[in-house]
Amino acid sequence: MKRANVWMLGMFMLLLMLIAPSIGHAAEQTHINFNGQELTLPADGQVTTVKGSVMVPLRVVVEQLGYKVTWSNATQTATIKQGSNTLQLTANSYSALVNDKSVDLEAAPSVHNGTTLVPLRFISENTGTSVKWDNAVKTVYLTTTPAATASTGKDTAAPEQENVAKVNAISFSDDRLTITVDGSVSPKYSSLNNPDRIVLDLPKTSFSSTFLKGQQPSVGAIGKVDVTGYPDVAGIRYSLFSSSPSSVRIVLDLNSAQQYKVINNQKGIVMVELDGALNPSTPAAGTNTTPTGTDNGTVSADPADNEPSQSVPATPTSGPGKDGKMLVVIDAGHGGKDPGAPSIQQRKEKDFTLAVVLKIQTLLQQEPNIDFVLTRSDDTYPTLQGRVKTANDLNANLFVSIHGNSTSSAVSPSGTEIYYTRSDSSAFAKVIHDHVINALGLPDRGIHTKSLHVTRETKMPAVLIEAGYLSNRIDESLMYTDEFQQKLAQAVVDGIKEYLGV
Repeated sequence: MKRANVWMLGMFMLLLMLIAPSIGHAAEQTHINFNGQELTLPADGQVTTVKGSVMVPLRVVVEQLGYKVTWSNATQTATIKQGSNTLQLTANSYSALVNDKSVDLEAAPSVHNGTTLVPLRFISENTGTSVKWDNAVKTVYLTTTPAATASTGKDTAAPEQENVAKVNAISFSDDRLTITVDGSVSPKYSSLNNPDRIVLDLPKTSFSSTFLKGQQPSVGAIGKVDVTGYPDVAGIRYSLFSSSPSSVRIVLDLNSAQQYKVINNQKGIVMVELDGALNPSTPAAGTNTTPTGTDNGTVSADPADNEPSQSVPATPTSGPGKDGKMLVVIDAGHGGKDPGAPSIQQRKEKDFTLAVVLKIQTLLQQEPNIDFVLTRSDDTYPTLQGRVKTANDLNANLFVSIHGNSTSSAVSPSGTEIYYTRSDSSAFAKVIHDHVINALGLPDRGIHTKSLHVTRETKMPAVLIEAGYLSNRIDESLMYTDEFQQKLAQAVVDGIKEYLGV
């Protein structure tokens, strides 16, 4: 054997010894314990985790849990039946159907090497099974619940939590904090100083799993909303203030005392609107003049400490926006757990859409006759239903959703497309199309009708803009530049102004 070959063999053996331990560690196995017995999983039916969500092959659902499952190759959809419940999950979709009702998933089903992986927690909880995860032993514990629970998919063991509302989105734009809630809420609030802040409490409220990116609500864990470009606001933070009973606290940290008003439209939208600097001798509108206690600068504190005492009634306005202005809702597609489509250079669609929407926000702040609300102002994920709810419950005049397109074809097209669903949106789509095409200069791929949730379920003229193809090198190289994003933002604002006649 030549010396060179001996040397190469030695290096290979050394490399193998170095990487072998790490390979063994990476193969750590996850187990499933069903009603006290560990399931024997087939070799091609092993459990995996995706961003904290336990995923199992459909084969496990069929053979180990005994559910009836059918799979459609054409639509990439799995239909799972157990008792009176029917679940439908589609590969790569964060939306599923439970007895024909649309719900959101913590993780999207996927197909790898012919094996379909589905989120175990979603399947179990919607077929009457409680789920617990023990990270120390990497084991999922499944326990079937009584038949009454299985038929509804709800846990009847804790009736005090049945009517808990869920926060789906928190955003800040145009000096307005907007909270979208699934359920009925009766907010309480107060203003405090040293430092200046507004404290808003939502009794009998928790956070939805989608808002927390699949994590369970935890008392004391503090989240933040990114706030930039607002000199009066230092930051916004939120937390589960109490778990029994469940209560959410949101704090607006201010750089100086502000007048404000709290609006509850009684349909799941709560807003805190800042109305300018507060004269030291004048109490802020709608606040307690002598709030008790302090939150000590934290979101979560002793529940007995500074419990805001004022509930918020519905506040009628002369129009959908401030002072009767025309109100538009601007939606940055995807966000949070949902990155959207990846670009050629693996940049995320959600980052592109948010960058454009924040530029639209800056431009709309300069428009005296237009009020606006963003469905998200940072990297969070409002559900599709939540985005629609925000627009409909605010009775907005227009809805615009920003996206980036993509295709899996070997050769990606280039260009801009505008989508709408209902006929009452066609005129708005035409106006937006003309402004965007003229501004961006990419190939015009036309105006299309398509049944998209945010353009179908909204009650006002609504459009979705696919600005360009992230899968096209030319489009992608432009889409992540400030110049392209600014042109798109200006075109959207110009189209809104033309359509509204302002």
